[in-house]
Amino acid sequence: MTALTSSRFLQLTPPRSDVPLFVFLPGMDGTGKLYRNQLGLQADFDVRCLSIPPDDVSSWEGLALQTARLIKQEKEANPGRPVYLCGESFGGCLALKLARYVPDSFDYLILVNPASSFSRQFWMRYGSDLARLIPPPLFNLSGYGLVPWLISIDRVSPENRQALYDAMHSVTQASAAWRLSLVTDFDLDALPLHRLRQRTLVIAAARDRLLPSVDEANRLIDRLPNAHKVVLPHSGHACLLETDICLAQILKAENFFAPEAEAKLLR
Repeated sequence: MTALTSSRFLQLTPPRSDVPLFVFLPGMDGTGKLYRNQLGLQADFDVRCLSIPPDDVSSWEGLALQTARLIKQEKEANPGRPVYLCGESFGGCLALKLARYVPDSFDYLILVNPASSFSRQFWMRYGSDLARLIPPPLFNLSGYGLVPWLISIDRVSPENRQALYDAMHSVTQASAAWRLSLVTDFDLDALPLHRLRQRTLVIAAARDRLLPSVDEANRLIDRLPNAHKVVLPHSGHACLLETDICLAQILKAENFFAPEAEAKLLR
């Protein structure tokens, strides 16, 4: 299967050439619009969000190469600055695929509840088949049933809950089934993670009801040579939508970046 249209970068904040580039790879919705709760990153980064068309049926390789092309364009426009790649859930799998196909396209890696354990969840293996077979009216309603598995509702504002509903419903049924098949077929053991030298931060939500994110974080840091983890004790799967979660503060607390100093060195 091939993509019908190409992915693109959303620029949700004014461009800045004097700070590192931060590339956000979204979850299964692919819109890039759920980054809205983390706009605080713009103080230290020039932020881009990958937006995957709602009818896209690209392979992992196709998505990775499209993303690498977009990053290359940004690097050519502003050479010399470091690139931070952040993948959430489905986007975490895409980030790991990008590391396989174009490992020199980024300098730092952040994985937030990556869906790399999806294939090992027995009850989820049939998700793509169900998504294809259920009648469209039931498919449209199914998104509401998934929300309690994706978020800790009391930690997410009504506005962000609505944004999540809207993002989930923007994806076509065929594309949702295809993306589910991608994560179902995702094989972490087949990736040469031991070769990845970039500093990596794995963020895991302890109350993730969708996936065993803490266990998967442990698995990842065992395979990635330069990785460590942060556990969010009260968060659910879509933790970046939570009112109390600030990714910029997490990065600073972990001494994961010093953007202003890096930018000055690279100017």
